[in-house]
Amino acid sequence: MLPTFQPKTNIQTPYLFFTGKGGVGKTSTACATSIALAEEGKRVLIVSTDPASNLQDVFETELTNDISEIPSVEGLYACNLDPEEAARDYRESVIGPYKGKLPESVLATMEEQLSGACSVEIAAFDQFSTLLTQEEITGQFDVIVFDTAPTGHTLRLLSLPSAWNTFLEESTHGASCLGPLSGLGAKKELYEQTVMALADPTQTQLFLVTRPDESPIFEAARASKELREIGLHNQQLIVNGLLEKPVINDEVSLAFFDKQQKAMDVAINTFKEIPMTYLPYISYSLTGTSALKAWLNGETVQVDAGNINPSILTELAKFDQVAEEIISQNLRVIFTMGKGGVGKTTLAAKLAMTLAEKDMKVHLTTTDPAAHLEYVLKDKNLKEHIQVSKVDPKAEVEAYKKQVLQQAGNGLSEEQLAYLEEDLNSPCTEEIAVFQKFAKIVGRADEEVVIIDTAPTGHTLLLLDAAQSYQKELLRSTGEVSKEVANLLPRLRNAKETAVLIVTLPEATPVLEAERLHADLERASIVPRWWIINQSFAITDTKDQLLSGRGKHEIPWIERVKARKVKCAILPWEKENLL
Repeated sequence: MLPTFQPKTNIQTPYLFFTGKGGVGKTSTACATSIALAEEGKRVLIVSTDPASNLQDVFETELTNDISEIPSVEGLYACNLDPEEAARDYRESVIGPYKGKLPESVLATMEEQLSGACSVEIAAFDQFSTLLTQEEITGQFDVIVFDTAPTGHTLRLLSLPSAWNTFLEESTHGASCLGPLSGLGAKKELYEQTVMALADPTQTQLFLVTRPDESPIFEAARASKELREIGLHNQQLIVNGLLEKPVINDEVSLAFFDKQQKAMDVAINTFKEIPMTYLPYISYSLTGTSALKAWLNGETVQVDAGNINPSILTELAKFDQVAEEIISQNLRVIFTMGKGGVGKTTLAAKLAMTLAEKDMKVHLTTTDPAAHLEYVLKDKNLKEHIQVSKVDPKAEVEAYKKQVLQQAGNGLSEEQLAYLEEDLNSPCTEEIAVFQKFAKIVGRADEEVVIIDTAPTGHTLLLLDAAQSYQKELLRSTGEVSKEVANLLPRLRNAKETAVLIVTLPEATPVLEAERLHADLERASIVPRWWIINQSFAITDTKDQLLSGRGKHEIPWIERVKARKVKCAILPWEKENLL
């Protein structure tokens, strides 16, 4: 068994960064750590740069950009920076000077290019860089805790040489993540100092927070490698939510424990050179300082599970009803969308098998690199009905990068080529490269139902939509948009042919992120047809006090989804034998 995470022994530097996939509990861990350090007599500031921050919910007090004291903990202060607001201000500062001078179509393209996740992340980095350089602030505190650290991609971008403005003006390649950097040259020195502080092991510790599930573990491994490559070596892994022992006579509890243990084997083999600790699985909500203290101290908080099967659960649809609608309306293209770890790959496979059992021909494709989807072909009766393909993001990205470098790299200086190559390592590049591959697969929908797992975001769809109209501004590398890409977006917007299924878990972060995805898709004129709440303990028959207690705390989030007045289905927690 791993040692438990203890701030008294694990914290060794004045700057702490907590990062991890959405929903792994990094905010709770950062808050509990801050409380523990303050109780030791240290003056502690905790800063959130998460666009979906629930810092004020955890501390049960209103927070703003201004530093304020947490009343229930002496010596603890907090502020809740809003990077989305900062990104809006930044977009306006970049686009404002061109209003009235450039056509509206060009301005719209610029605005969309500055609306992605990179802009928000860079705005967040700008905020805490400014905070870290203000000695009148840093001098007041013994420890500053940051909830949500920058990715390695953003840090690499911000440490590039300073001539990117010229590069952007002359660039001839495609949709860019460097666009958000176009007005930041003046702050290059500030960012360099911040990156150096992050890489100093005597100044900064980076805590990678994960859950004992394979998807967030692999995400943490990628982040760890990326950050080590740019000099951030002082890392620790915290596995949050580990069930310490199952209820022996409870099938759900035993299966849950077994699944976590298999994921832990993966974590131990993956993170051989990084210190690892864990925090226990709990049933109660981590709001209020008393709950945080109990959690970090390993204390038991009694939770009355009450009635975990209220009427709302019986009002929601079952998964079979989703499949029946797809069949009855002869829908041809189905996307399962959602953040990693919510189970969308499993649901895509489940839907494929359901349709195949109705003698429908199905093409199931995913970007999941594992080969476990071949499981759906184990039944001889389904082999002739289901074709499984895997889109390899790495291969697609390499092909796309090669294409762009061939078309846009000629004539660039060594420095400009460095910008272009860095830009092509961005998340946007992977989405666009995979999107183009998906476009070809969707062309098969005339002959078979195409089910696509891991689809592009609405932001990427809008970028590519802009490319169709404004090729010179956005896709200057090719001068044209492929027929498959040109046909795909109209097809996605056709509700008589396509259905988007948003998959979420009945928890805070997955629901909030799914809401942002829904809004993002609506901006691209794509209206999701169903929300699917996956892996709910509330509708299982578990007798495990921890798991049934967690089911009770799912109810407010299930109610929030239902209140959206969209079609909504719910599935119980399962071990996901398909995977």
